[in-house]
Amino acid sequence: MALDIRIVGGGLAGAEAAWQLAEAGLRVRLSEMRGGGEMTPAHETDRLAEMVCSNSFRSDDAEHNAVGLLHQEMRALNSLIMRAADMHRVPAGSALAVDREGFAAEVTGAIEQHPNITVARERVDMLPDVPTIIATGPLTGSKLAEAIAAETGTSALAFFDAIAPIVHRDSIDMDVAWMAARWDKGGKDYINCPLDKAQYEDFVAALIDGEKMPFHEWEMDTPYFEGCMPIEVMAERGAETLRHGPMKPVGLDNPRTGRWPYAVVQLRQDNALGTLWNMVGFQTKLKHGEQVRIFRTIPGLENAEFARLGGIHRNSFINSPRLLDRELRLKSKPNIRFAGQITGCEGYVESAAIGLLAARFAAAELSGDELPPPPPETALGALLAHITGGADAETFQPMNVNFGLMPPLPGRSKKADRKKAYTDRARTNLAQWIERLPPCREAVGRGTMRSMVEG
Repeated sequence: MALDIRIVGGGLAGAEAAWQLAEAGLRVRLSEMRGGGEMTPAHETDRLAEMVCSNSFRSDDAEHNAVGLLHQEMRALNSLIMRAADMHRVPAGSALAVDREGFAAEVTGAIEQHPNITVARERVDMLPDVPTIIATGPLTGSKLAEAIAAETGTSALAFFDAIAPIVHRDSIDMDVAWMAARWDKGGKDYINCPLDKAQYEDFVAALIDGEKMPFHEWEMDTPYFEGCMPIEVMAERGAETLRHGPMKPVGLDNPRTGRWPYAVVQLRQDNALGTLWNMVGFQTKLKHGEQVRIFRTIPGLENAEFARLGGIHRNSFINSPRLLDRELRLKSKPNIRFAGQITGCEGYVESAAIGLLAARFAAAELSGDELPPPPPETALGALLAHITGGADAETFQPMNVNFGLMPPLPGRSKKADRKKAYTDRARTNLAQWIERLPPCREAVGRGTMRSMVEG
């Protein structure tokens, strides 16, 4: 099959980009080093779109949450990642969480079976000279990272990303723990393990004193990303930090006492069978033996069996506001586009969204069309604008989508009303943007968006 465009990286962004380009009629070569004798420090399989850190796409509330709005906008644009997520979702209250194995298998099958896509299990070490989307994620191979640095004249920034432990459901003591969602929203979708004041204080002390994995020399000066902070690092910031973070007890009435616990550990379903549950917010660099010892002091987890223990690895991203144009092209080498977490967006859904946009821009360019960026009032447009110039290049850090990236609303209103106003405005603006897209390739998206707005 002749080639129109290459994609390097088979994560969520690369898979979404390949799908969008192939659906536009372009011939795609998707290069993924896993499965070709290579592996990363975090992945466990060679499947495309493997989710590593969590199984959650976070809130699916498109009326009051920017992430939920982004979900809705991507569904309107024929997103493969959102289609697979919807097909393999598991209970998680108002959030969208997936069975990771089913999700990755769904995406892999769709990509491998598409007649316009060739999947090559190979490592790419240099920047190609043909139209290319680099979507290698935060674990970009060292040689390719060196090639990017050589081209841009600047080193990639880096931060640490940590992985939370996963517990076997049948090893959790439900005579102590109970099931509920905070404020009873979305059903009883979380397992809650309560701690009293003494238990909490002992737990915090154990986290701080526990033995951690040593840093490699090249990791020593790499900062953590605030949105994925290891549990023990949070504990070191103050005795009450965890009670105002992942161990926040508010909105969780213990049915055995009728009161909120002093602190709580929540677990969220990790697979469709409901046999595996991950410890929400418990990413860690503790040594594995220390994790077992310390986490088994949590009430309800005294006999916990772990399907996976926590870990940590270095992630890298480029200074996108300085290096990329508004269509995600590398200014110094415009045949190259970047997508996904390597651009400095944070989160699975955000990564896939930037992959979607990179593909749409590339498809328009290769077809001789003009594609304006989505309006900044939309979730897609706001995220794109932030990483391609809206953020300060001097202090650029990874960012999740949020209403703060959107142009402010006029006047003042209550918080709940303001969020609804943001999403209403976004839907109107995205519908108008979709109406301007070439009809031959956007019929599915246009119809979906119109029904979304009118409904």
